Amino acid sequence: MCGYIKDCRNIIILGATGSGKTYISNALGVAANRKFYSSRYIRLPELLMELAFGREDGSYKKLVKGLKAVDLLILDEWLLYPLKEADTRELLEIAEARCKNASTIFCSQMDIPGWHNRIGEPTLADAICDRIVHNSYKIIVKGDESMRQRKSLQNCKD
Repeated sequence: MCGYIKDCRNIIILGATGSGKTYISNALGVAANRKFYSSRYIRLPELLMELAFGREDGSYKKLVKGLKAVDLLILDEWLLYPLKEADTRELLEIAEARCKNASTIFCSQMDIPGWHNRIGEPTLADAICDRIVHNSYKIIVKGDESMRQRKSLQNCKD
């Protein structure tokens, strides 16, 4: 079940809002923990805020070291919005450190060809995508209806 972690491969999970990307990624994280691999789930906007705060309070190196060391890093809301240049550089460093050393799951609504526009600077976009895409399994979650809508109180029977 966790051979991709042993092989330091990534997983890219693509799908619409509410399609179950986060659920699948977290199930893979739990499976990894059950096999005694370390994992960390974080939304990309939260990670970028942590990195910015880490630069201010002096904990940046410790934070990046932890991101490099975890066996499975799950990045949700990957490229939900365009990145700032500083964020792009930091993500390149993380992608480089984890490339062929650890596994990362990327959950995104944006299909891979659209990643370049969200990353920004073309050279950095190429470098980030090269370290992620060519070493990844791709899961596409299809469906028109949001899991949240299906599980909402309105759809529950008394």
